[in-house]
Amino acid sequence: MESGSMALRDTATEIVRRLQAAGFAAYWVGGCVRDYLLGREPQDYDIASSALPEQVEKLFARTIPVGRKFGVMIVLEGGHEFQVATFRAEGDYQDGRHPERVTFGNAQADASRRDFTVNGLFYDPVIEELHDWVGGEADLRAKLLRTIGSPTERFTEDHLRLLRAVRFAAQLDFQIEAETFAALRANAPKIVTVSAERIREELLKLFRPPHAARGLDLLRNSGLLEQVLPEIAATITTEQSPDYHPEGSVYNHIRFMLEQLPADAPEELPWAVLLHDVAKPVTASKDEQTGSIHFYGHEKVGAEMAEVLLQRLKFPRKETEEITQAVLYHMQFKDVKQMRKSTVRRMLLRETFPLELALHRLDCLGSHRRLDHYDFMIEQAKELEQQPHIRPPLLTGDDLMALGVQPGPAMGALLAEIRELQLQDELKTADEAREWVKVQLRGA
Repeated sequence: MESGSMALRDTATEIVRRLQAAGFAAYWVGGCVRDYLLGREPQDYDIASSALPEQVEKLFARTIPVGRKFGVMIVLEGGHEFQVATFRAEGDYQDGRHPERVTFGNAQADASRRDFTVNGLFYDPVIEELHDWVGGEADLRAKLLRTIGSPTERFTEDHLRLLRAVRFAAQLDFQIEAETFAALRANAPKIVTVSAERIREELLKLFRPPHAARGLDLLRNSGLLEQVLPEIAATITTEQSPDYHPEGSVYNHIRFMLEQLPADAPEELPWAVLLHDVAKPVTASKDEQTGSIHFYGHEKVGAEMAEVLLQRLKFPRKETEEITQAVLYHMQFKDVKQMRKSTVRRMLLRETFPLELALHRLDCLGSHRRLDHYDFMIEQAKELEQQPHIRPPLLTGDDLMALGVQPGPAMGALLAEIRELQLQDELKTADEAREWVKVQLRGA
C-alpha cells in the first residue's frame, strides 16, 4: 500500500476517533467502505456522524460549510478534504434530484436513505467493526448491484441514480439485480431531467478503461443510451462493408475500440472513439451494383455533430476542440504512405496529433487489425524528433521585410512556400531560406 494512501486512511480514521471522543457516533460510509472491503484503495473517505454541522465546526480547526442545510461539512486535515455529514433521513423529493426537506436521524435511517446496498455500509475504523443494515455485505460478495428498498422509489427520488447504477455496475464489474434493472429500464427516460454537467461527469467515469465497453453495453441494454447519447444509439443498426469492417455494425466497431483502450488513456480518447464515426448513420449510402456501403464525408459531418454533442454535455472548450479535431482528421491516416513528406510532417506537428494517432491505432484494432500506417507514422515521428530545426519556421515576416518584401499577400505566399520547402527538407537553414528569397525577388 502506498504511503500517501496510508496517510489518507490514517487521517480519515483520526477524524472518526476525534468525533467519537467528543461523544458522537461516527463511521466511514459509502464508496470508501465498499472499496475497502473489495481490497481497493479508496481515493477519498466520507464520514457520517451524529454531530451537527456547528458541532463539527467547533471540533475541527478548518472546515467549509458546503451544504450546511443538508448537514454536510468539509473538514480539511493533512492536506486532504473529508466530507463529514450528519446522519439524515430525507423525504419529499419533488424534482427528481433534491429532497424538499432534510431531517436528521440515526445511522440506520441514514443507511436506509442511500442508493445501493453496497454503498449503504458503515464502518468504524477505530474498533474495525462493520455495520450492515441494508444487506450490502452479501451483495458485495455476490457482485450484485441492488437498490436499498424499492428500486422505483430510489430512482424516482434521484434520477441521476439511473446513470449511477450503470456506472457502478461497469466500474465494479457487478451484475444489476433483476428488479433493480427492470425499474432502471422503466425509468430510463427520466434521466433527461438531470443537468448536462452531472450526466457528463457520470459518463466520463463510465467510459474509462478497462470497463468502457461494458459501460456502453449497459447503457444500451438499460435504455439510457438513446436518452443521453442518441447519436451513438443510431450506430447500432448502421452496417458497414465486411471487407474493411469484419466486426459488423458501427456500434460493434466502437465497442471493440473501447475494449482496446490503454489503461493510461487520456480523458479525451474514449470520446474520440465514441464520436469518430458518429456521422456514419446519416452519411451511409450503398452501391447497388457492388453492394459496398460508403460513408462519404462522414469525418467532416462527424466533426460538426461531435461539437454539438460535446457542447450539449457542457464539455470544456479545449476538450471539445481537441476531440472534434481528432474526428475531423481521422480519415487522413489511410493515405499517409502516399503523402508528400511535408504533408506528413504537418500532421505530426499538429497539437492534437498524439490523440489522433491513439485514435487511429484503436480504429485499426477495432476493425481490420492492420497497423502498418500506425507503424509508419511512429517512424516518421521518431525521424522528426531527431530534426528539431524543423519545428520553428526558418523565417518570419520581419525577416522578409529586412530583405525588402512588403507586408501583404505576396509575403504570406512566400512564407508558406518557405515552410513547405522546409518541411520537404529542401531548405534546412535560415541562411538557405534567405538566399532562396533573394533568388525569387530577382526573378520577380
